[in-house]
Amino acid sequence: MSRGLNKVMIIGHVGREPEMRYTPSGRPVTTFTVATNRSWNSADGEHHAETEWFNVVAWGSLAEVCKQHLNKGLQVYIEGRLQSRRWEDTDNVRHTSVEIVASEMMILGERRESSTNLNGEYLSSTEEEDEFPY
Repeated sequence: MSRGLNKVMIIGHVGREPEMRYTPSGRPVTTFTVATNRSWNSADGEHHAETEWFNVVAWGSLAEVCKQHLNKGLQVYIEGRLQSRRWEDTDNVRHTSVEIVASEMMILGERRESSTNLNGEYLSSTEEEDEFPY
């Protein structure tokens, strides 16, 4: 049986304040967006820029860390896997979204609201992890 690979790594800026909620079983989940930018010059020398937005979902202790330490505009590294979700709304219209399920997060930019310096701190989550290591 062959193995597959589903891994994504992005560096960008948090697009909105993280929102945390809890599943019925009490497990924390945090959602936020990250914007990545790229720019290039076309063959005729014209400058182009493009922003790509990603929905990010973090679970467990990583969800708590993201809610506590991430703010809109902060530069972050996110590593995880892509997951697609499909659903039908009340009008029976089918929708699909793709999101990054985060397994690692590193704060790259400076925090504005805290005296705690987490710059360059590599934060990860595993399904079994109960406590954040700091």
